[in-house]
Amino acid sequence: MSVGDLLLLLVAGFGAGLSGSMAGLASLFSYPALLAVGLPPTTANMTNTVALIASTVGSVAGSRPELAGQGHRVRTMAPLAVGGGALGAALLFLTPAGGFEKVVPFLVGGASVVLLLQPRIRAAATRSEDGPSRRSRFLVLAGIGLVGVYGGYFGAAAGVLILALLLIGLPVSLLQANGLKNVLLGLANGTAAIAFAFLGDVRWAAVAPLAAGVLVGAWLGPAIARRLPGTLLRVVIALAGIGLAVKLGLDAF
Repeated sequence: MSVGDLLLLLVAGFGAGLSGSMAGLASLFSYPALLAVGLPPTTANMTNTVALIASTVGSVAGSRPELAGQGHRVRTMAPLAVGGGALGAALLFLTPAGGFEKVVPFLVGGASVVLLLQPRIRAAATRSEDGPSRRSRFLVLAGIGLVGVYGGYFGAAAGVLILALLLIGLPVSLLQANGLKNVLLGLANGTAAIAFAFLGDVRWAAVAPLAAGVLVGAWLGPAIARRLPGTLLRVVIALAGIGLAVKLGLDAF
């Protein structure tokens, strides 16, 4: 790997950390950078999942105040997130050669649309004045497992989906839901990352610079977000993701 490749991954990791902390679409920057340095799609995805653990470490550490008193919720939903992440990793291993490359454009495009519609999703999630019902709590548990599968398989914008589910199904504030989301998404991604690290094709030379950039970007992201228009950032990142999905689709098909 050349010096130019290492610099590209470092910068892309920084962008991924910023994007992930501000809008929830870190893979928009990190995954294409791994493709650009020559990694095959499935290898790039596995490497990306391992590198993004750095973002999870930072976000969970910063969410300790919001997680206070939520231990019972973590214990209830953690097995679903871990099981979903393991199943998602298994599905990636079972995807035929060349199949993942054809699936990714739809995942990136769908995640970008979810990000674009994030305010409407949050509004729908908090619209009920009667609070979460028993049925909605059951649905959120099932949804956590399904999003865990998606997170283990690819994961772009999985955080947006988990956040919406938590706000729909639990009597929590946005900040509490965000802290819980960081833990659950980290468990799903971390489970998949462990599987990829031991059984998959991870390019460790690419993990180091990407993870370093992610860590710095995730740390600085909240401070930068407070000084920039959040709506503009979200829309620009989402539209860039849709453009990337089109590009990946043209390359794949």
